[in-house]
Amino acid sequence: MNAATEQAVVIWPLLLFAAGALGLIIFMLGVSAVLGGRHSSRLGNQPYESGIKPTGSARMRFSAKFYLVAIIFVLFDLEVVFIFSWAIAAPALGWPGYFAFLFFLGVLTLGLIYEWRIGALDWAPKAPRQYRLEAIESNRRRNLDAAPR
Repeated sequence: MNAATEQAVVIWPLLLFAAGALGLIIFMLGVSAVLGGRHSSRLGNQPYESGIKPTGSARMRFSAKFYLVAIIFVLFDLEVVFIFSWAIAAPALGWPGYFAFLFFLGVLTLGLIYEWRIGALDWAPKAPRQYRLEAIESNRRRNLDAAPR
């Protein structure tokens, strides 16, 4: 068999799977468009959850802190996947794999410490008044240290 034939033998199941998935998606969307219920009433279009009447709009602003914490969670969650895969392959990796794993954990720990130090994990940042008081105290200490004795 030549290289082109071997590649075609390997890739045709993938193409068949992709075509089947796309066909299933089109079928499901088409059936729901044809058979789906259509009604337009004032109460039918309102959101309803757990017996609580909606108040206000669902389009409210969230602090960027929520997104930052979510991104950090995803990053550290992916690290757990790497740790799990290492644990499965640990016997085959031996001591070099163990030391590589320790290095990986060290870098991960340094990243967590850095995020902690810059305040990325703090939900409530310091109030502006606290910043001013700290600045005043810092200036006072600096002036006392620089004063001639």
